Amino acid sequence: MFKVRAKYLLLIACAVWLLAGLNIFRLGLLACLEGQTPWWVLLIGIPAVFIVFHMMFSKLVGKHSRRIDSYGENRTHVLKFFDLKGYLIMIVMMGGGIALRSFHIVPTWFVAFFYTGLGAALSLAGIGFLIHYMKKGAPVRCPVSKHSSAA
Repeated sequence: MFKVRAKYLLLIACAVWLLAGLNIFRLGLLACLEGQTPWWVLLIGIPAVFIVFHMMFSKLVGKHSRRIDSYGENRTHVLKFFDLKGYLIMIVMMGGGIALRSFHIVPTWFVAFFYTGLGAALSLAGIGFLIHYMKKGAPVRCPVSKHSSAA
């Protein structure tokens, strides 16, 4: 039950990462619109956070895409777009982010630049899964980091 052809796991991963990224980006944008963050913090912080997370996520997209491709044409459980480590990281990141905002541990100016950069990187990772799906196993190279996902 709840099994799909393995190649569709790439589309599921695309949707999950893209929706999560857009939601995080939206939270960052709302914090930016509060006007408490100096423009120079946004100008430096958003690209810096984006680059750091994009470098990490582009490697994860390649790793997960290769793992999913290795399933071949088999039908696989719908939740196997992540491995156990991926789910644990997701739980820690989501729980930490919710706790930081809920308990006001970090100021709004931090949420503004950090969430905007992180959300953009997550969204781009979602698009990366879509590109892997469309390329059907062909090597995909990130134009920013020159990291190849086919190893």
